[in-house]
This record gives sequence, C-alpha cells and structure tokens, in this order.
Amino acid sequence: MTGAIDPEVERFILDSIDTVPHLEALLLIFQSPAIVWTVAELAARIYVNEKHASGILEDLARRSLIARVEQSPAKYQYIARSDAQTQLLQKVAQSYRTQLVQVTRFIHSNASASVRDFARAFRLKDND
Repeated sequence: MTGAIDPEVERFILDSIDTVPHLEALLLIFQSPAIVWTVAELAARIYVNEKHASGILEDLARRSLIARVEQSPAKYQYIARSDAQTQLLQKVAQSYRTQLVQVTRFIHSNASASVRDFARAFRLKDND
C-alpha cells in the first residue's frame, strides 16, 4: 500500500504520537505482547538514551497505549484494552511497515506544527 495514509491511522498519530521514537516504542511493545520491557531494553532497541526512553514509556502508559506492570524498576507491556485498540494498532503497524517515509514525515510535520502553536501561545504582542 502506497499513497495516502489511512485517515484512522493519521488521527491516531495526531492524537497519540509525539515523535517517531514514540511510535517505534509502541509498535515494538505492541508486536511482542508477551515481553515485559525495562527502560534499558527499550532504549537499546530504539536507539535512544534511557532518560529519553523512560519519558517515552511514561507518555505511552499515560495515554493507556501500554501498561506499567512493575514499579521498581519500571517495566512495561502491551495489554490490550479492547479489540478496537488492537485492530487500530495493527493498522498503524501495517502503515509504518509499508509507508515508512510518509508516516515519519507526517509525524515530523505535526511535531513542527505543534511546536509552532506552542510558541505562538507565548508570543508577546507589541504594545503599539
């Protein structure tokens, strides 16, 4: 499948994914639901430092996309919340496999837009 990204996948990315490493972490955990991941293991697999990996994992857990299954040390796992969530993540994984460039560009363009929106919110107005 090439061309446009599935609109449902686009909506999911807009609502739930901040960066490409967020998506890669989610898909790695989703596609291996029997594995309980430590921060260090995930960091090594997605090529980020442990601090960054910890933040990504906490973001995904806060969004109920993965579960924190142990507290100390923190460990994470995919636990399906619903069949609909699992089916959507299968679509996302398929899109990422077959439309890697389009999906990553979409994530990067949205990150840039959100950064611009954030900056705009704090821009001081001239007192002319």
